[in-house]
Amino acid sequence: MPKHARKRRKVARDEAVQPLGSNHLAALTDDANKDDEERRLESTLFGVPYVPSSSSSSKKKTAMEADAGFVISDGEEPGAGAADSRELEHMLDSDLFFIDDGAAPSSSDSGTVPDATHLSINKSHSEGEDDDDQENSGPETEEIEDVPQETESIPEVVTEEHDQTTSAEDAQPRRKAPAWVDPDDANLQVSLTAHTRLRKLRDAPSEDMVSGREYERKLRRQFERINPTPEWATKARKKIHSSKRRRSSGSDSDADDTIEDILPDLLASTGGISAGKKSRVLTQGVISVDRLRDANQAAPAEGEIKSVQFHPSPQIPVLLTASTDRRLRLFHVDGLTNPHAQTLHVPSLPITNAVFHPSGSSIFMTGPRPFYYTYDLQSGASHRSPRGLWGTTFSSANQDASMETCAFSPDGDVLAVAGRRGHIHLVDWRSGSAQVVAGLKANAAIKSLWWSRVQDGELLSLTQDSQVYVWDVRQRKCVRRWQDEGGFGSKIMSGDQQGNYLSIGSNIGLVNVYNARSLGGDSKPKPLKTIGNLTTNISCLRYNHDAQLLAMASNVKKDQLRLVHLPSLTVYGNWPTSKTPLAHVTSMDFAVGSEYLAIGNNKGRALLYHLRDLAQQ
Repeated sequence: MPKHARKRRKVARDEAVQPLGSNHLAALTDDANKDDEERRLESTLFGVPYVPSSSSSSKKKTAMEADAGFVISDGEEPGAGAADSRELEHMLDSDLFFIDDGAAPSSSDSGTVPDATHLSINKSHSEGEDDDDQENSGPETEEIEDVPQETESIPEVVTEEHDQTTSAEDAQPRRKAPAWVDPDDANLQVSLTAHTRLRKLRDAPSEDMVSGREYERKLRRQFERINPTPEWATKARKKIHSSKRRRSSGSDSDADDTIEDILPDLLASTGGISAGKKSRVLTQGVISVDRLRDANQAAPAEGEIKSVQFHPSPQIPVLLTASTDRRLRLFHVDGLTNPHAQTLHVPSLPITNAVFHPSGSSIFMTGPRPFYYTYDLQSGASHRSPRGLWGTTFSSANQDASMETCAFSPDGDVLAVAGRRGHIHLVDWRSGSAQVVAGLKANAAIKSLWWSRVQDGELLSLTQDSQVYVWDVRQRKCVRRWQDEGGFGSKIMSGDQQGNYLSIGSNIGLVNVYNARSLGGDSKPKPLKTIGNLTTNISCLRYNHDAQLLAMASNVKKDQLRLVHLPSLTVYGNWPTSKTPLAHVTSMDFAVGSEYLAIGNNKGRALLYHLRDLAQQ
């Protein structure tokens, strides 16, 4: 049978056996395969003269042609594939590949690509029956055609689809995956009745054994119940979600307009960002109170705390404490460390009453002495008044005279001081000379003073026989007088800053709460409610800044303090508890924003509590 003309006969060739590693040795000694970097390294190490490779120039030329946008080759030379593979061996993947995201070509690429045409290369391959046909066939032909460029229709569609996909992903809430998951939790079994602390996790009294996953869920629920998510975090999450929704709906211009409206007012103000925010409205029944580190822990008093007061300015978080060791201390209240700022020692005056001036520039200190001290906060200078006030009952003959009962007017221009036998002395504080300008006279000893916020120049005084005198300071006369209902031995009187309420406490623990705005037209006013939760002498009454809370306390017995919800005139029952370490409460005060409550006791401690329901949001 004749042989096929187009088939070749296989001829066995004797291949010589090559030693192991000879191919690698030949590759190392072949200078043609070495690139310029290897040649420079040999020249540095062995002193061989550096000769650049002959292919470097051809590579540079090829690279330049590639940068120009296209490469045209006339034919394939033997070994061209190996040379190309070695040429691309040291290139980065980012230079070899790119991701076609459908974006429109940038303006920077317009210089390398013709403006009106694209270059398309169509290769026509001849198909043969076998490899010999492909080898014998002619060289591949390349046809270069000028194709008109399609203008921006496809990139626009692709971009819109991409934006819709991105917005849909942003609209979905993304939750972080747990950092670590214990596979044994699924096989864990926990008894909720084995320990008393775990019984609170049960949903039913009969519930006992739960799995590890269920136990984790119950623990998280209990933690969130005790420590709820703060409102600032909830509001921040809502803002983030709303901003994502605005971005997905294409309303970024509305957000920019809102920022442009708020920004000028924010930059024009020198106050804090949250200064204008209002506090929440309290509800009756339950109040959230957290105990913080004592306000005077950095410098505790060595005697009973007689007076505590916050600075009247919301930008100055300073608290003063006055104690029986004749020292006045200032603390910077931050709720964490409460650092000690300053201590003022007054050896000649047992301080029983210390208050900030309404302007916040100085401190006024009095005690069982016929003189007082002032301390200027800006200059740090202290001043003692002359012994006694000229033309008053505070004379050198009355050694037992006291200036403890006093009160500043709301503007701080007049100081009212209760003297002996029902006298009230009005001191002109605005002039700086502490000159007595007028005097008032009641029929009994003065126990408490309070300046009315309803009408300017109106002073109220509480006498020992439970009579309330209403004085017109401008006319220097009493305009009204009324009896405290059911009062016997009334001791203290106080009102709020808005002038809505007036409270009077007696020595039997009763507190009468009046409507301060209706006292002018009634000769026998009736109290809104009489609160009888305490049974001993009322020694302290304090209102918070927006008249939602009234704190009343007695220093006769331990832990005698109650908080009253004024809109409903009910007492909170969840705080203080029997385990609250109040001791004998001697003084207390609310911060300017009512976020803190400071309580002084007979152990020299200034307790500090955080009112979460009244904290500014």
